[in-house]
Amino acid sequence: ELLVIQNIQEKYGLSNFSQTISYLIREYPHLQEENEKLREENRKQMTRIRLASNGADENGQVLLEVLNTLCWQLRADEYRSTEQMLHPTVEEAKKTVAEALTCLGKEYGDLLNQGFTNRWIDVYENVGKRSGAYSAGALVHPFVLLNYTGTLDSQFTLAHEMGHALHSYLSNHTQPTIYQDYVIFVAEVASTCNEALLMQHLLKQTTDKRQRAYLINYFLEQFRTTLYRQTMFAEFELCIAELSRAGQTLTADLLCEEYRKLNEAYYGPDVVLDENIALEWARIPHFYYNYYVFQYATGYSAAIALSQRILAEGEPAVRDYLGFLSGGCSKTPIELLRGAGVDMTTPQPVESALKLFGELLDEMEALLL
Repeated sequence: ELLVIQNIQEKYGLSNFSQTISYLIREYPHLQEENEKLREENRKQMTRIRLASNGADENGQVLLEVLNTLCWQLRADEYRSTEQMLHPTVEEAKKTVAEALTCLGKEYGDLLNQGFTNRWIDVYENVGKRSGAYSAGALVHPFVLLNYTGTLDSQFTLAHEMGHALHSYLSNHTQPTIYQDYVIFVAEVASTCNEALLMQHLLKQTTDKRQRAYLINYFLEQFRTTLYRQTMFAEFELCIAELSRAGQTLTADLLCEEYRKLNEAYYGPDVVLDENIALEWARIPHFYYNYYVFQYATGYSAAIALSQRILAEGEPAVRDYLGFLSGGCSKTPIELLRGAGVDMTTPQPVESALKLFGELLDEMEALLL
């Protein structure tokens, strides 16, 4: 895309990016129409998620009830003892992840095992090693960096990064060079889908009340931080962009006020907000980059919808999903996801994620009684 823009600038004597965008909109009005459609759909999804988060529907009300009890988190000794029960070695984690992903078929399972056994993964913490985890999609095969500590979170990180790795592997080995790199809109779909499938597998394996509550709490926290919180971040970015476009000076006081109002809107009147929450925007690194955090929420919604379809429909859904993983950037992200059975131009993926969130809240509420 950058080369195309540079060529247009040189051909028509356009000196900056703003002039280039104005030219494209003038000469190709359908681009503006498509942009407005996506903007409107984005607003609808933001509104739906905000209403669900602050108690305006049953999910929000149940969430408030669960938060108000604080039963599980305040039983500190019981919570820690459950955490210690879920302390897999890396080999146990590999085995569990492989079992959870058998629903993706033999081809996927064979590639996963290849990654586990052929030294794709730098597993443990070490002196001078960077923290965190990531997957680098090299052409020969991906390389995965972990800092495995034997926790439940480490096990989910293994599933997450192998999702990235196999997405890269299938795209690299299916597409020509120009179409191998998938774009950020779908970058977190495969990784998060693996996590959702692992969670469903773990929940099926236990009837222990404490373990189920611990696992559901982990899952709900993913929903809160990814679906709800990232949508709030995206709405904040959209808000300040529109204020800037309207000629407002973006002072720190204005940004604090807008951020505080969004927290009130998302969490509702029954949650007491610390006054310093208004300052939080200043420490969020994503706000200093280009506008993209909404894609965490859309990617999470798509991943939840894909995982549910895979578990419900089996082989046809798996075939479509592997086609998506092999697609690279040969089509638009929307077209790739539609081919896998998820249409991101409709409310269905977000509605599906919110429905699962509500079901998990209902079970968590029952477990806390």
